[in-house]
Amino acid sequence: MQAMVIEKYGKNVPLIQKEMPIPQIGDHDVLVEIHAASLNPIDFKIKEGKVKLLLNYKMPLILGNDFSGVVFKVGKQVNAYKPGDEVYGRPRKDRIGTLAEYIAVHEEDISLKPQNLNFEEAASIPLVGLTTYQAFYDILNLQKGQKILIHAGSGGVGTFAIQLAKLMGAYVATTASDRGYELVQSLGADRIINYRKENFEEMLSGYDAVYDTIGGEVLEKSFQVLKPNGKIVSISGLPNARFGREANLGWLKTTLLSIVSHKITTLEKKNQARYHFLFMKPSGVQLERIKGYLEEGLIKPVIDKVYDFKDAGQAFQYLEGGSAKGKVIVKMK
Repeated sequence: MQAMVIEKYGKNVPLIQKEMPIPQIGDHDVLVEIHAASLNPIDFKIKEGKVKLLLNYKMPLILGNDFSGVVFKVGKQVNAYKPGDEVYGRPRKDRIGTLAEYIAVHEEDISLKPQNLNFEEAASIPLVGLTTYQAFYDILNLQKGQKILIHAGSGGVGTFAIQLAKLMGAYVATTASDRGYELVQSLGADRIINYRKENFEEMLSGYDAVYDTIGGEVLEKSFQVLKPNGKIVSISGLPNARFGREANLGWLKTTLLSIVSHKITTLEKKNQARYHFLFMKPSGVQLERIKGYLEEGLIKPVIDKVYDFKDAGQAFQYLEGGSAKGKVIVKMK
């Protein structure tokens, strides 16, 4: 099969189209012929080696973390799927590689594709959908009437997050530029902070939750908008010792995380807040629930650009540029 790989970590390392073996499947696996994959910030973080402490892959590495496609073959113990089924999903972290013609995934990590979406639209959902679902339901326990700040509302994660938060009955503030204003307004954002002209930490206060997709200084300033006992979920900040313990990373890695996240821990205590770093887990069950929202028209995919498979390198460059409004898709079929 044809696949897009890197042969070493690095920011300027090129994607190479290379012939790779079709993955073997186990008894509970499904072999999927991929029709489309989406790109996410985790892809270029992996490419640059920024998450080696948590994930270290063998080379050559096929990149890509979510997909849609058609079931080609199933393992001996698989009963839920059959060849010809249209599915979408997010493979486990040790089985990534959706920028390829085929992928083997565990049957528990996929769901039937929403019937009202094409393959490109369906591929845009799994990673951002699962990440946000787990942030809002499992960690924040977001309730009707609560106030949440969602950073980078016009980005791939933000466009889904605004819609889910509104569906859950929350009041949503978001940050966006002039270019993203109309988009986030159309998705239901109640308050829009133009981050090029306004400082969100001066404009907002008394919020129950923050969903951070940027990290760094933006994350640090986000503590200022929370009410006492408010919560921040970050997918771009530093993992802390709590994450290390929950992920069973062992004493050494947990200690290292405690050291590098010391500033965040200090802000947590100072602002009487709770900080959570989220590393999303695949879940076919949750994808099935998200599928319901999509088929009912309660949430709609937002796609910026679709690239052909041969142009996956250009797609990476565009996403890394930071100007994408919605998701960036690589189409195989």
